[in-house]
Amino acid sequence: MKRMLIMLLLGATITATAQTAREEIDANPWLAGSNYLDYDRQLPDFNYTKAPKGYVPFYLTHYGRHGSRWLIGKEDYERVLRPLRKAQEQGKLTSEGQETLRLLEAFNPSTIDRLGDLTTVGERQHHGIGRRMAQHFPEIFVKPKGVQIDARSTVVNRCILSMVAECEELMAANPTARIHNDVSESLQYYLNQPHSGKVKAQDNNRRHGRFDFAERLVHPDRLMTVLFNDQQWATDSIDRKALMRHLFEVVINMQSHDGAPDMLHLFTKDEIYDLWRLSNITWYVRYANAPQTDNMMPFSQYNLLRNIIETADTCVALGKPQATLRFGHEVCVLPLACLMELGSSNASVDNLEQLDQHWQNYKIFPMGCNIQVIFYKPKKGNGDILVKALLNEREVMLPIPPTATPYYYKWNDLRQYWTNKLDQFNEEK
Repeated sequence: MKRMLIMLLLGATITATAQTAREEIDANPWLAGSNYLDYDRQLPDFNYTKAPKGYVPFYLTHYGRHGSRWLIGKEDYERVLRPLRKAQEQGKLTSEGQETLRLLEAFNPSTIDRLGDLTTVGERQHHGIGRRMAQHFPEIFVKPKGVQIDARSTVVNRCILSMVAECEELMAANPTARIHNDVSESLQYYLNQPHSGKVKAQDNNRRHGRFDFAERLVHPDRLMTVLFNDQQWATDSIDRKALMRHLFEVVINMQSHDGAPDMLHLFTKDEIYDLWRLSNITWYVRYANAPQTDNMMPFSQYNLLRNIIETADTCVALGKPQATLRFGHEVCVLPLACLMELGSSNASVDNLEQLDQHWQNYKIFPMGCNIQVIFYKPKKGNGDILVKALLNEREVMLPIPPTATPYYYKWNDLRQYWTNKLDQFNEEK
C-alpha cells in the first residue's frame, strides 16, 4: 500500500507540472532537433532523492552517446546548397534567400573532411557529464584510492573522443584512478550492433508506412516564398519538400557548433513542430517499443543489456568502488532505454497521429545522451543491493515496485525482471 501511494504521488506531481510537447518546443525550438539537440540545453536541477539511510554508492554502469557532431552524410550540406546556388545563378533568390545562401556558404568550409566529427560543443558536453559523475558520486570516483574505471568505445572517432573527455574529468577528480580504455571491433557486437536479423527485417518491412506522414507534415509553400522570387520556377526546378526537410536539418544542427549562424527564423512555429513530429514518428517506429514494428525494436539491444547485467554481476560480487563506461550511438541509447523500461521511454502507442502527446524523442536521445545505473550497498553489515537509474542525469522509474524510498530498487528483483524479459525474447526467436 505504501509503495502504491508513492507511485500515485509521483504520477500526480509529474502530471501537475508537465508541459505538452508543443508548449516545450514553442518555448525552446531547439528541442525540435530530436537527436541533434544540444545536451546542455535541457540539464536537470540535479536535486536527487537521497539514498536510504545507511546505504552508499559503490558501482556505476553506463552507456552514453557521443556528443554533438557535424552532420554525417556526404550529401547533407551539398543537397541544400545546390538548389540555392542554382537559384542564385538564375536570379531566382529573394533577399532572404540570398542571405541564407551567404550564411551557408560561409559555414560550409568548416565541414570539409569533418563529416560526423565531434565538435567543441560535443566535447564540452562530455566534460560536463564526467565532472558531474565525480561530483554526484564521490564515493565511487573521488574518495577511493586507485578506483578502477573500465571505459570502452565503438571504433568511431567521435565516440572515442567523447570517452576521452569524460575520462579526463574523472582523472582530474581522482589522479589515482586506474582507467582502462578499450576500442576494438571485438566490442561492436554489444556496443553498436543489432542482436538479430529478425529485428532489422521488421524495420525494413514497416519502413514504407512512414512516408505517408512525410507527405502530410511537410508544408513548403510559405518557405519557398521566403527563399525564391519565382514560385513556378521553384515548383518546376527543385524538390520543394526535400529542400525544406534538408534545410531544417542543417539549421537545427547549428546548435552543435560554437558561433554558428542561427537561422531558425526561416521556419514558423507550426512548421518547426510538424517537422519535429515527423522525426518523432520516424524514430519511434524504427527504434522504440512501437506496435507498428511489433514492439520488437528495443530488443536490438539484447546483447548490450546482457553485457550490463553480466558485468554488474562481477562488479557487485567484488563489492569495491568501480565503474563501467560504454560509449556509442543514439541508435543504441534509444532502444536500450525502451528495453530497460526507463520512465516513459517504453510507451506503446497505436495511433501515431497522437504520438507527440505520449512520447517525445528529445527527452531520450539528445547529443551526449546517457544511461547510468548506480548501485548502492549497506555501509555496514549485509543487506539488499539497491539501484537507481538516471536517463540523461534525471532520476527515472524502473519497471518493478520501488523500495520505500522512491527511485531506489532491489537489484536482485530488477536483474530477474530484465533477465526474464531477455530469455523470453530469445526463446521466441
